[in-house]
Amino acid sequence: MLITGDREELASAALARIDALHSGLTQIALEGGNLDGIAAEVSRVLGLGVAFTSTDGRVRAEALTDDDRSTLETHHLLDPTGRIRVERIGGVPAYTTRVAAGGVDLARLVAVRADEPIPDDDVHALERAAAIAALLITREAAVSAVENKYQGDFLRDLLLRRNVDAAYVAEHASTFGWDLDRPVVVVTAEIDPAPDTAPDEEPVSSTQRRQWQERFSAAWRQVGDTLASGIPSADFSSEVVVLLPLLEGDGEPVDGHGVVRRAVTAVAGDKGGGRRPFSVGVSRVAHSLDDLPGAYAQARRAVEVGRRVSGGGSTTFFDQLGLHRLIALIPEGPQGDAELRSFVHDVLGSLAEATTEAADLRETLQVLLDTNFNVAEAARLQFFHYNTMRYRVSKLERLLGPLSTDPHLRLDVAVALRVLEITG
Repeated sequence: MLITGDREELASAALARIDALHSGLTQIALEGGNLDGIAAEVSRVLGLGVAFTSTDGRVRAEALTDDDRSTLETHHLLDPTGRIRVERIGGVPAYTTRVAAGGVDLARLVAVRADEPIPDDDVHALERAAAIAALLITREAAVSAVENKYQGDFLRDLLLRRNVDAAYVAEHASTFGWDLDRPVVVVTAEIDPAPDTAPDEEPVSSTQRRQWQERFSAAWRQVGDTLASGIPSADFSSEVVVLLPLLEGDGEPVDGHGVVRRAVTAVAGDKGGGRRPFSVGVSRVAHSLDDLPGAYAQARRAVEVGRRVSGGGSTTFFDQLGLHRLIALIPEGPQGDAELRSFVHDVLGSLAEATTEAADLRETLQVLLDTNFNVAEAARLQFFHYNTMRYRVSKLERLLGPLSTDPHLRLDVAVALRVLEITG
C-alpha cells in the first residue's frame, strides 16, 4: 500500500511529466511542426506507442515500435492493409481518444501499452496532445483545401482538353510534384449511394456526405503515395480521379490491373471503421497528355456501366467491358440515348416494355441464349416443365422471329438485352 508521501511523490512526478509534455507539444505547434513530431514527443515523454489515424483508422503519423505493432496484431487490431481497427479498441493493450475541433471529428489518437492499462494521468496527457493535434490538423486542412482546389482545377483542365500549352502543364505539374511523363491509367472512384434511411431515421446530411468524400479522397492520396511518387490525385466533389502509373521506378512496365487492384484493396481495407463502399472505373492506358481526355471518358463510362451491371462495390476495367464496351462508345446525350432505345425496341418489340410479363419473358430468353437454345437445359435452370419451356419458346418466336434457327437474329437479341441492361 502506498503511504501519503509516496502518493504525493507520484502525483508530483505525473504533473511534471504532463507539464513537460505540454511545453514540448506547444513548442512543436509554434514552430510549425506536424503530427509526426507530436506523436514522437508523446511517445518519448509517456513511454507509449503512439499513432494518429483518420477517423476510420488509417495511420497518418506514428511513433510505434515493432513490439507495438506486434501487440496490435496479436489483439487483432490491425487489418491486412495496416489500418488500426479503432472501432475495436478498449482497455489493454491500446487506448484511443477523438481528435476533434468545433464538434467535428478530425482524427484518432491511439496509444499502445502491452503490459498494463494506461493510468489516468497519462490519459489526461493524451487528451491534451489530442487538442494540440486538432490545432495542427485544422491548420493543415486549411492549407490543403487551397492546394487541392488548384490541383483539382488543373487536373480537370487536363482531362477536359482545356490546357494545350506544354510549358504551362510542365510548370504546374512540377509545382504539385506530379510526374506526367509516363504511361498511366485513369481511375475514377465514386462512393456508392447511401441506402434509403428508415422512416424513423435521420437522412444523411450534406455535411456528413462531404466528410465521407474528404476522407475518401485523402485515402486515395495516401495510398497513391505508398505506390509511387508523383501520382496525380484530385477530388472532383462527387468522384476521386487518380492517374496510376504503369512503370516501376526503373522504367519497367507493370501489370496495370494488378496496380489498380492493390490500390482498391488498400483504400477499402477490411471495410471497418465506417468506411463507405465505392465503385471504380479504369481506363485503357494513356501514353501521353493527349490521351488523357479520352481515358477519363473511358473510366467514367466504366464505373457507370460497372455499377449498373454488377452493382455497387465493383471495379470495372474499360478493356474488359466486352460488348458493353462497344455500347459505351456510342456518344452520350439525347441523340445517342435515342439511338439505343430505337435499337432495343426494333429488336425486342413488346419485350422491351417495363411490365412484369415482359421482364419474365426476357429472363427466359436470356437463359435460352446462355444455353444455346437447349430447351431441356433451360427448363431445368428455370425449374419449368419441358413442355412449359417449349410453349415459351414458341411465344418468343411469335414475338421476335425464328430464334432457334437464325443465329444472326439471336445475336441481335442478345445485344438488345445487354443494351437494355445497361440503359435501364
